[in-house]
Parts: sequence; structure tokens; C-alpha cells
Amino acid sequence: MARFPRAPFIITRQEKSERLLMSFVPSSALPSPTTDGNNRQVSRRPEPTSPGMDEVGRSTTPPGPTIDAHDLDKRRVRRLADRAARHYDSAAWLPLQVARVLMEHLQPVRFQPALILDVGAGTGICSRLLTRHYPRARVISMDFSMAMLRAARGRRPRWLSKRSVAAGDGEALPVADNSIDLLVSSLMLPSCPTPDAALLEFRRVLKPGGLLMFSSLGPDTLRELRAAWSVVDGHVHVHAFIDMHDLGDALLRAGFSDVVMDTERVTGRYPDVAALMTELKRLGVSNAAHGRHKSLTTPAQLAAMVLEYEGFRAQPDLPASFEVVFGHAWRLPSRSIDVSPAAMPQASPRP
Repeated sequence: MARFPRAPFIITRQEKSERLLMSFVPSSALPSPTTDGNNRQVSRRPEPTSPGMDEVGRSTTPPGPTIDAHDLDKRRVRRLADRAARHYDSAAWLPLQVARVLMEHLQPVRFQPALILDVGAGTGICSRLLTRHYPRARVISMDFSMAMLRAARGRRPRWLSKRSVAAGDGEALPVADNSIDLLVSSLMLPSCPTPDAALLEFRRVLKPGGLLMFSSLGPDTLRELRAAWSVVDGHVHVHAFIDMHDLGDALLRAGFSDVVMDTERVTGRYPDVAALMTELKRLGVSNAAHGRHKSLTTPAQLAAMVLEYEGFRAQPDLPASFEVVFGHAWRLPSRSIDVSPAAMPQASPRP
């Protein structure tokens, strides 16, 4: 498993969390050729009665509690992203490190995609790394924030570039079915109001045999900030993040195969709470929960939160935890059966 490099005064690494391998379906239930009474090969689908599966072989596991709690205001998510685009790269140490780890995850994969889609590309951090990793591939940077796309377009090479930008919502991708070889999404799912819808779209646009590689954030992200606010009042100040296991189940529900999940614990170090809050604002990841308290925070409330957060200080810095979730999954290739004319039953002549 790749590790985060250490950046002085910014990031330290904590213990590695668990690794989760989720099987799509037992091999005995996979579609496989068989023969009928006339010696013809036919295709067999998974049985509808297989436990935990529907009639097309997808998991029927219901959404987990962290997905149910992940209730975001989509319009606010877009506004935050638009406002953050101008300063995003100046605060994007975590997105950059996560994108680098995703590239390391791709290193051992013997895979040469021709068309790559980067969903939730932001300013194009991951797209630029993908272009270097796959110089012959066409890379499309897609985001639903026009301000982010303008920033990404301004940072792409002008001549002979195979990288392009396109506007698109991860929950309703303007992309043809079965057209993408590799779909990458780095840190987009934490800001996606309905992750199940996005994952279904990811599978739809991937070619059979295509690969999904992604990163997200787990429930321990910003746990210190959440704990400090919880002492001040009962309002939602940090929106919910999706647990690795619930996200793995969502991939199975979407019909993905060979799901592999990992998490890394990362700790950012800040001189004070104001520095952390400024960074979150520049990244466009402020609270976007539907249940957030919409009235202004009073100076007394803010001071009380800061005082509580100071209880986490490890001299000389304040920590901020990030639980980074990595995953990859495949869309199963289609199985075609060739039947020779000689093997077809001959129609009996009419009397």
C-alpha cells in the first residue's frame, strides 16, 4: 500500500487502517457458457434467488447509516466550489497527495486506457498526473463547477494536448454508455449528495472490463472540529462522511466487481483554528449539510469552539484528522457466445 510522503509542518502520517476486499459474486454464480440438449452453447445468468443479489447480479444490500447521514445541499456544494476555484491550488496539499497515491495504485495495473474520464476534476490536479502516467491516452477533466473548469483549462498545455475539459454532473454524466476505459474520481464523492447515483453513472459510462479508481473521505475526517462544535451546541457544523464499508456496499449495489478498499489516516498540522478554517474555505469544503444551522455564528460561540479545539493541541500545532479512503473496482466484461451454423438445430420440413 502506498504511503503519503511527509511534508514539513503540514502533514504527518498516522496508523494505516484496514484493507477490505469485497467479492462481487461467488464464482459459481457468474455467467458461464453451458450447453443445452442440442449441443448449443448458451449463457447462464446468476440465479435471482442468490442471497444478496437482484436478477442482474447486483448487490441488494441497503444503504448504510453513513450514507443515510450524508445529506448535502447540492446548490451549496456548487456555490462553495465556484467561490473556492481561484484559491484552490494554494490550499490543495491534501488533494495533491491523494492524487499522487492514486497514481501509485495504478502503477501495478497492466492497463493501457485510450480514453480516461476524471470526474470531479476541480482545477485538474489529478488530470495532469494522469496525462503524465498515460501519455497516449485522451484525458477529459469533468466538473460541475464552471469556475473550477476555467481554472483547469488555464492550467492545461496549449499545444498538442490530449487533455480537455467538459462540464458535467457526476450524478448525471453527459457521456455515452460503455465509452470510458478508465474513470478516476479523487475526493469528489464526499461532496456528492447521492453517491449511489454517481456510482451507477460511473458503471454506465465504463466499457465492459473498464476500471474505476477513486478516493474519498471517511467518518474520522475533521473529528476534532466536529467534537469541538458538539460541546458548543447541537447543530451540524461538519457534514457527514461515508464509511469505507458503506461505500464498498454501494459499489456492489451499482454492479461493480472485485471491489478493493483501503484507508490511510493523515494528520494536518495548523498553528491555530483560524488557519484550518481558512484552508477549508479555500478548498470549498465548508459545511454543506441540509441540517446545518443557517443563522450566523456568534463571536461567543466561535470563541467557545476555539477553546474546546485547543484541548487537542500538541505543541506547537493543532491537529486535524483526515481519513482518506481509496478504492478500485471493475466493470465485468461482457460474455459473448459464438454459435456456429452447424450447431444450430435444423428445422424439420413441413409435411
